[in-house]
Amino acid sequence: MSTIFLTHEAGLAHVTPPGHPEQVARLEAIYAALRSPDCDALDRRIAPAAAPEEVLRCHSAEHMNAVRSATPDTGWAGLDPDTFMAPDSWKAAMHAIGGVEAAVDAVLAGEATNAFVAMRPPGHHAERNRVMGFCLFGTVAIAAKYALDARGLSRVAVLDFDVHHGNGTQDLLWNEARTMFVSSQQMPLWPGTGAASETGAHDQIINLPLPVGSGGHEMRAAWEGALERVRDFAPELVLISAGFDAHRDDPLANLNWTEADFAWITHAICDVAEDCCEGRVVSSLEGGYDLAALGRSVAAHVRVLMERGG
Repeated sequence: MSTIFLTHEAGLAHVTPPGHPEQVARLEAIYAALRSPDCDALDRRIAPAAAPEEVLRCHSAEHMNAVRSATPDTGWAGLDPDTFMAPDSWKAAMHAIGGVEAAVDAVLAGEATNAFVAMRPPGHHAERNRVMGFCLFGTVAIAAKYALDARGLSRVAVLDFDVHHGNGTQDLLWNEARTMFVSSQQMPLWPGTGAASETGAHDQIINLPLPVGSGGHEMRAAWEGALERVRDFAPELVLISAGFDAHRDDPLANLNWTEADFAWITHAICDVAEDCCEGRVVSSLEGGYDLAALGRSVAAHVRVLMERGG
């Protein structure tokens, strides 16, 4: 079995204004990086579209309808100072959700041990009733609820190593005792949440604030302890919000991770998954805004998934 790679051309149609960091070129850089010969064994699939009702697993109908109705006929609609919709953004968001849910289905069916979904817009900042930080809907949180409620799992872990706090995922899973959410993030940094004191309604949320300028040593120390708690939680599936903007070259933050650090954390997560759930991991793209660093870091992440899933 090989790692499943899911994407859809709709991700290229979510066009943001000129100069916006969350741009079409991000996916193009990932596609280029994963065309290297050592990625030939990827099981490449088309991400299907989710039914709009899947959004309601985490968001209100009012939020879903407001986003859909904001779709412009041409150009862009600004939903907040950072978050925009183009004519095909709704379609892209449905394929992002559908892609992660399809990956969950495939991994649970034993078609592969793990999967990586490269879609945009990202999702981990979207709260129940609010778009935020380039995100329309909480893609990975929706997938977690899908795994629990539609696929009958009892425990799902969501692990987020984006440089920005996954405030949306935290909001959407705050009261969900069947999930464990772990997020590492630079602090201080937008959106300003993610203190260690934010632990969820059931003590099932672990925040790992990382100091400005820190690198792999600090990250590894923080995640090693958190992953022991994930082991104790014994998830039946691990979902990853895979942001690559902690890289030292990223323009939106000030951490000093390298490709080797993304490889290390991927190995560490796979270790937990092998101990708890036969290695079942589904990873979904979040941030990463230096195009060259993004391509290299995603390739490092996917190579580890391929190594561990083969």
